[in-house]
Amino acid sequence: MVSDTVTTRVCFELQVKPELLDDYIARHSPVRSEMLAEIAASGRRNYSLFLAPGGRLIGYYETDDDQAAQAYLAASEIASRWEAEMAPYFVGIEGRPDQAATPLVEIFNLHDQLAGAGGAGAGTDAR
Repeated sequence: MVSDTVTTRVCFELQVKPELLDDYIARHSPVRSEMLAEIAASGRRNYSLFLAPGGRLIGYYETDDDQAAQAYLAASEIASRWEAEMAPYFVGIEGRPDQAATPLVEIFNLHDQLAGAGGAGAGTDAR
């Protein structure tokens, strides 16, 4: 069966205050189970955060409906509490970090380009 659902890939950037990096990492090691459940219930999956030196944070997730996922989390009491706790860790954020993150534009995806080329070159290097 072929699905009509299109997966949306979302990538975003935030800046963690350098003096709070250790505590920020500790707060995510692990994230509270109730918040993990809310992220999953929103429809977000394959969610990762990457931290670069100096506090540059890159986040990535996939979803079938990003607007619905955002609306679900915006209405969630659990997510609201978590975001309020996380807000002080970020530079230049007013309000909820999940709503203030800078979205990044995807310019390349290997899977999509291979599919568009009829699968030619599958398994080859993308250099």
